[in-house]
Amino acid sequence: MGDLYGSRFLARQLATRDIKSQYRQSLLGIVWAFIAPLSTAFVWIFLSSSGTVDLEDTGVPYPLYVFCGTLLWSTLLDSINMPLSNTNGAKGILSKINIPKEAIILSGLYKMLFNSSFKFILIVFFLFFYEVVPSWSLLLFPCTFLILIISGVSLGLLITPLGMLYTDVATFISYGLRFIMYVTPVVYVIPESGILKTIMEINPLTPLILVNRNVLLGLDFQFLTYFGILALVMIPVFLIALVIYRVSIPVIIERFSA
Repeated sequence: MGDLYGSRFLARQLATRDIKSQYRQSLLGIVWAFIAPLSTAFVWIFLSSSGTVDLEDTGVPYPLYVFCGTLLWSTLLDSINMPLSNTNGAKGILSKINIPKEAIILSGLYKMLFNSSFKFILIVFFLFFYEVVPSWSLLLFPCTFLILIISGVSLGLLITPLGMLYTDVATFISYGLRFIMYVTPVVYVIPESGILKTIMEINPLTPLILVNRNVLLGLDFQFLTYFGILALVMIPVFLIALVIYRVSIPVIIERFSA
């Protein structure tokens, strides 16, 4: 953790450079951060409103429910993919300069938080548009959202060494997460019975999405015990994954440079 804290200045410089470069070369800029989650949301809103898919009551207007779900899901995906994408992007620097490897991860976290701030503005707009008054539970959101990001980044850190060696890993993860979205309550509530209910209840991504959305929308708390266990488990997993990343990445970079 000391090395992570010590690399914060370099990480901030890298993040600032990447953010400026990203939006300088893009006509739509930050809009791209919303296109994927909003397009998914609009598809499900259309399916629901047309009667093609019969969905159970969500407790709030369905468009608001699905908008929050898809924006949270996109943030979780970004946090899982970030370590690998950031490390691949920094291969040139890592092969020439001995910089703290933690700075690569921390700069990615800075960029994620920057992009996420715009998503929260969009969620606030939806809350006002659908006249949903936030409850006191909204004060818990920074903590629950941090656990979501730490969980995603931890998985991403564990995947990164293999992903650096084999490009198939990134492809497999991408397709796997597309499937997992449909066994996670992102766009619909957990069914009252059946095999899908069982899968969703044991899915570790379920409490990450459900608790964060319920906190945002002031819905009844669910899966709090499961969420608490995940929080206690993922913090040491994050530290272990960071050590594995720090030890393995120089070896992999040296192999590429040979």
